[in-house]
Amino acid sequence: MSSPDIASILENSRELDRLRKEQEEVLVEINKLHKKLQATPEVVEKPGDSSFARLKATYIQAKDLSEREVTISNLLLSQLDTFLPSGLPGQQRIKMDGNDQKRKRMKCDSDISRLSPSMWRYIEACVSLKDEQVAARVTSDAEKDEWFVVKVINFDEKTKEFEVLDEEPGDDEEGSGQKKYKLPASCIIPFPKRNDPLSTQEFPAGRNVLAVYPGTTALYKATVISTPRKRKSDEYLLEFDDDEEDGALPQRTVPFHKVVPLPEGHRQ
Repeated sequence: MSSPDIASILENSRELDRLRKEQEEVLVEINKLHKKLQATPEVVEKPGDSSFARLKATYIQAKDLSEREVTISNLLLSQLDTFLPSGLPGQQRIKMDGNDQKRKRMKCDSDISRLSPSMWRYIEACVSLKDEQVAARVTSDAEKDEWFVVKVINFDEKTKEFEVLDEEPGDDEEGSGQKKYKLPASCIIPFPKRNDPLSTQEFPAGRNVLAVYPGTTALYKATVISTPRKRKSDEYLLEFDDDEEDGALPQRTVPFHKVVPLPEGHRQ
């Protein structure tokens, strides 16, 4: 197992822990609302009361966190399966003839049909991203990670890799054409659905996120200043790191569907 693979597994494990902690916080908020409604049910009849709206919002957040947990859990399962030995310990390797090769192919087909339901859901989720725009970490060196908006061309179910297309490479890229990459699932973050804002997780004020910088296809670390619900719009108000102007950080609006969780250990 290589160091990058180990780092990816650890990163996803930390993300799973963060999601579960956030789920606990949301559950506490849901229980508080339940107790309030049970103790004073007449409060919902008062003009301007938002108890039901808050309850719905917390349920939506809990659902989104739960779905994200399933995605990360399935990703971890696939990563761990890659490194688990197949067959019995100490099993000898034997040179195969043509018939053996055929039997091996038949066995592989059978193995595919026996994939666990969670693995099938993971693969289906990855395949469904075809032709969608996603956030992708296309470069990673000792100093920083670079994330860009790319289009998914294909997902290889065997290698668990995405083939993506950078439709607008920067001026410093070699050549002027579009550029393709093959990336593991750990380098891909799906964007929220543009046409379904109510089912999208909302990041609270003060939370660090990864967001598309206005007018570009690059994503950078930012801090949430105000949320779409608070602003009664489809946009976050963000402050991007290292975006100083005249000694201050300007606040910029970014559509909710261009904001994703900040990966653990992000370097910028």
